[in-house]
Amino acid sequence: MSRYCREDVLRILRLPVRQLAAWERAGLVSSSKEYSFDELVQLRKLRDLAATRISVKSIVRSVDAMQKVSGMTNPLLESVAVCHGSRVAWRQYGALVDPVTRQMAFDFDLTATSGGLAVVRQRGQAAVAQNGETQEMFLRAVRLEEIPGRIGEAKEIYETILQMNAGHAAAAINLGTIRYNERDYAGAEAMYRRAAEADPEYALAFFDLGNVLDEQQRLPEAIVAYERALKLVPQYADAHYNLALAYERTKEPRKALRHWTAYAQLDPTGPWSNHARGQAKRILASERLAIVSRHGRTMMKMAG
Repeated sequence: MSRYCREDVLRILRLPVRQLAAWERAGLVSSSKEYSFDELVQLRKLRDLAATRISVKSIVRSVDAMQKVSGMTNPLLESVAVCHGSRVAWRQYGALVDPVTRQMAFDFDLTATSGGLAVVRQRGQAAVAQNGETQEMFLRAVRLEEIPGRIGEAKEIYETILQMNAGHAAAAINLGTIRYNERDYAGAEAMYRRAAEADPEYALAFFDLGNVLDEQQRLPEAIVAYERALKLVPQYADAHYNLALAYERTKEPRKALRHWTAYAQLDPTGPWSNHARGQAKRILASERLAIVSRHGRTMMKMAG
């Protein structure tokens, strides 16, 4: 059985250390040095939920409620988490269940799934059956991504999923990331844009789009993408960090300052937070020095 060390998990899922630590503190995952593939899938689900408007507190509440009403030990592994407005619901036997309110809906179609994370769109039992097939394909592709030499097979599966379901945002995201790692930035951009079009509320799609645009030195476009991600999820720490870097590079320190400060507030400990605070202090110091320098010159002129 495949095992993944903590560093591999952070790299594979592109997770900040602080995010994994936050889920551990909330009790959504157990602190460990190694993770199974199922745990990797669980973490992927949490990552995608974190890129929506749904808070960690809301996720914990829904997971706890689902455990009580269903008897499941770990709903994140045993069921399908569904974004339903600002809440988490769960797909069970063709029904959509909110365990907190005990409400249930039957007419739905899952047109965008992300390793178990779904967005409710339309209705139809035939579509539900197809979703089950694409879900299995998606998980198989995720497994193949982690096997050396089998990335090509994973790409083919993601492409097939997108042929079957053009609105499968998660498949587009994962295919885009493979292309990004292959330095096919144009191909990655196309996939991230496709994911963003399929699900305009998917903050991760806009964040990844910002990254690939940044990589291509298209900073104004990257800034727009990062800002869109933050509009969807104002607490998206990594988007604040990357946006601050982008503003630094466009010589807009005052705009960067806002995002360095926001990042430091969202992530108060760790090396990235230290860097953000250092950048904020540097910008504030340079602004004060500029004012003092201007006043100094004026006074000198007056004295002369």
